[in-house]
Amino acid sequence: MPKFKPHAGTGKRVKVTGKGKLLTEQTGKRHLLEGKSSKVTRRMTGTVTVAKADTKRIKKLLGR
Repeated sequence: MPKFKPHAGTGKRVKVTGKGKLLTEQTGKRHLLEGKSSKVTRRMTGTVTVAKADTKRIKKLLGR
């Protein structure tokens, strides 16, 4: 049986905390920023926890 290789791209985008939570950067702050208000772009800074619906799938990609 072949070895399981964790998804390298997911590993670069998601950080696992000590308690096992998944943290990722907030989406929507890469392009088309002229049309978004300063209030919206400020709100999009920092990290957020991954949605509960996605955690099982992402943990599988990470090999956890």
